[in-house]
Amino acid sequence: MYSAIVIANYIIEYEHSKNRMISNLKLQKLLYFVQAQFFIEYDKPCFNDRMEAWDFGPVVVDVYHVYKYYGGMDITKIKANVDININFEDKNIIDGVLDFFSDTPIYKLVDITHKQTPWILAMQTPFNKEITHESIRQYFCDSK
Repeated sequence: MYSAIVIANYIIEYEHSKNRMISNLKLQKLLYFVQAQFFIEYDKPCFNDRMEAWDFGPVVVDVYHVYKYYGGMDITKIKANVDININFEDKNIIDGVLDFFSDTPIYKLVDITHKQTPWILAMQTPFNKEITHESIRQYFCDSK
């Protein structure tokens, strides 16, 4: 299992290597879909960091705060002092998610997540808006 900031930094570098811009909002949705894909492939999470349901979809809170300075603009620099050490098989899974969503506009990613049970259920709770690993696993694995 990785930390979400390692995965986030990898996503930023990968997107830039493909000449694609990556905002914090898009980064958050991609982290969610990477997490889902790890449950599909391995039945375990990619990262253990807390994910919450916010108005514009799932958010990994710690990663959001690292990159909130960029607002809706392209994240131009990854967080320093984070070693991006991801094994080859896991990079392939992540790359597949990123390439799959490469042409999907951010508003569409938000719309997709708003129609999925993990976000819907978390938004219904009055205080704790956590999107749990179990809700992601159930939605993406048990219902298929």
